[in-house]
Amino acid sequence: MASILAVDDSPSMRQLVAMTLRRAGHDVVLAEDGLDAIRVASDQDVDLVITDVHMPQMDGIRLIRELRGMPSYRFTPILVLTTESAGDMKMAGKEAGATGWIVKPFNADALLKVLDRVLEPARG
Repeated sequence: MASILAVDDSPSMRQLVAMTLRRAGHDVVLAEDGLDAIRVASDQDVDLVITDVHMPQMDGIRLIRELRGMPSYRFTPILVLTTESAGDMKMAGKEAGATGWIVKPFNADALLKVLDRVLEPARG
């Protein structure tokens, strides 16, 4: 299965995402904001990143830009999991390099289907 970095400033949301992913057999690394995620991403490569948008210190859009600037994360799938559903915010995410956008609250099965879809090309 995949190694996934889940980034969210809400401890309960991090745990919910981690539980969903681990039940599906994935390895999960957690980060509480964008700066924490950059530290984690610098120390280890993951197969996929899931990030919130609104976080202290470094938001999800800036995190995506920073990750895309790192050679080992240029092509890593990055999913945004957020309460934010505004079209301009989705466009900012896409322009930053987000692979997909999922609005909270999320359905576990739907999240796992999206993961399978974006991870499939990488498994090739």
